Order: sequence, then C-alpha cells, then structure tokens
Amino acid sequence: MGLFAKLAELFTRKRALVQFAHGRLGERAAKRHLKKLGLKFLTANYRSPRGEIDLVFRDGDCLVFVEVKTRSSEDWVRPAAAVNEDKRRALTRAALDYLELLGNPQVKVRFDIVEVLLEHGKVRAVRHLPNTFAMSAPYRYG
Repeated sequence: MGLFAKLAELFTRKRALVQFAHGRLGERAAKRHLKKLGLKFLTANYRSPRGEIDLVFRDGDCLVFVEVKTRSSEDWVRPAAAVNEDKRRALTRAALDYLELLGNPQVKVRFDIVEVLLEHGKVRAVRHLPNTFAMSAPYRYG
C-alpha cells in the first residue's frame, strides 16, 4: 500500500470517528431537550433487522420515534432534509418491529426529527420537529 493510500485510509478512519462522536453528542443533546419538554425516555438506538431508531419516547398516550440529525453546518441544506423517502421507510419498518416487540399496543405513534447543530464540537442549537412524517406507504398502525 502506497503512502497516498495509507493517508487516505487514515483520513477516512478519523472522519468516521469524528462523525460517530458528533452523532452521539447530538443524540445526548436531543434526549436532554426532549426530556425537558416533558417526554418520557424509553430507549436509544433500537435496532431491528429492518432499521434503527435513534430514540424512542412516550408523550402521553403516543409513542414517539425520533431521528436525530447532527450537523456542524447547514449552509447547503437543513439536517432534516437527510431524512429522505428511503430513510422514512426504514424508520417505519423499525418502528413496526418495535411495536411488535411490545405486543402491538393500542397507542398512537408519531415520527419526530431533532436537528442538532454543532459549533467547534459543542452544541449550538437543538430544534425539535414534531410529527414530521407519517408511516411510509403501504404501512399503517392502529
């Protein structure tokens, strides 16, 4: 492996570690923010074979599935714009798996996005976007 290839690999690895750290920082900030709003935290990083959900909360009689998007800049596009149709479909499927794990309770469900903006590695802003999208077609619950 040449010097350029080694440097590229090191850069890629370092970038992945930074992105992972920023993601975790964003999830912690989102969790604190939602708890301050009165939502009850249930779990983080729920994984099923069909997708992953960053955070799950309860808001009264509603289960809230939260996707956290952390960015250090929004010069080009808002962080929530990254939750495209494919991502919404994966979130829907993972949510259905989570509900099945609970025995398919008779509850309302909603999908929220929390945007976390960083500046110099610290949280600058947290924006909660409740009920951002419905379950992707053809899926329904309830």
